[in-house]
Amino acid sequence: MKPTITAFHLQSPTPEYDQPREERRLDGSPKRTTWNHFTNASGEVHAGIWACERGSWRIAFADNKDEYFYVLEGRCRVIDEAGHAAEAGPGDALVIPAGFKGVFEVVEPVRKHYVIVERSAA
Repeated sequence: MKPTITAFHLQSPTPEYDQPREERRLDGSPKRTTWNHFTNASGEVHAGIWACERGSWRIAFADNKDEYFYVLEGRCRVIDEAGHAAEAGPGDALVIPAGFKGVFEVVEPVRKHYVIVERSAA
């Protein structure tokens, strides 16, 4: 099969819904919606659109997982274990690095493009 360009605006992936696990929730019980537009052949790269209602929860990224995201609308904050926060609104981009532990807070309902890279164990 030949590689092809993935144009998000030409796709309508089935949305996936979830909520933060109860033991990780800090504020609210926000519904999260994911439209995954792309997964590479090895399953290591995923890209799509993610939306979430207001709320916050603890996050712990695996040592092999990085996420880049670009905020389309709304506002979110990522807070590390030392309490340092990075806030992002429309037009802002952040990277959550492998091994990161902290809090993800949705300050205003957010919608973002994401790219997740999960490297295979060596």
